Amino acid sequence: RTIAAMSELLPAVTIDPKGPVRASIVWLHGLGADGHDFAAIVPELALPDELGVRFVLPHAPSIPVTLNGGMVMPAWYDISEVDLQRHHDERGVRRSAAQVVALMQAEHDRGVPWHRIVLAGFSQGGAVALFQGLRNEQRLAGVIALSTYMVVAESLDAEASAANKDVPILQAHGSLDPMVPIERGEAAREELQRRGYPVEFHSYPIPHSVNLEEIQTVRAFLLRVLA
Repeated sequence: RTIAAMSELLPAVTIDPKGPVRASIVWLHGLGADGHDFAAIVPELALPDELGVRFVLPHAPSIPVTLNGGMVMPAWYDISEVDLQRHHDERGVRRSAAQVVALMQAEHDRGVPWHRIVLAGFSQGGAVALFQGLRNEQRLAGVIALSTYMVVAESLDAEASAANKDVPILQAHGSLDPMVPIERGEAAREELQRRGYPVEFHSYPIPHSVNLEEIQTVRAFLLRVLA
């Protein structure tokens, strides 16, 4: 099963630590970007060598995106409505989530314990990270969801993983975000808190992007959950 999954793994930018690998972060980019998009933040995070963190930055498959007139671009799922609240492409979300599980399984097969794997994402990638992180059968170290929102929340009560019922979650959002309004991020936080998840939420006066202060917040979270 694992060998079959390996042959279908999404292509990814992989950044290895200087020494032995002791933890992995699978980081999902946003709509229309690719795995290179967040490679530049890896040195900015300046994680200590002894943590032994490998970054896996996959490229989403290219699909037609309805909201962009059917233009084909890297996307984790289709988007048809600008308000991002309804009509989520559940099939696409589940397909991408399965591909992300295969990547995490590959990290586990290379010797990284499940509880040393962090699932992170920005925007669309963050939505998939939240979706899978809360449903993942094996306990994860943490989930990072930046400038994002919840998808397919209606199935979460039935599908939530007991192993990750108290997984640490970091959310961050730009208060000036024109693409994913901060209200969508706040709504996700409320959904998560209502279900008892421990959520740390930060906002910054920035658009649909990350800034140095946010990167420092991510660093502190990673140091804590991978300590």
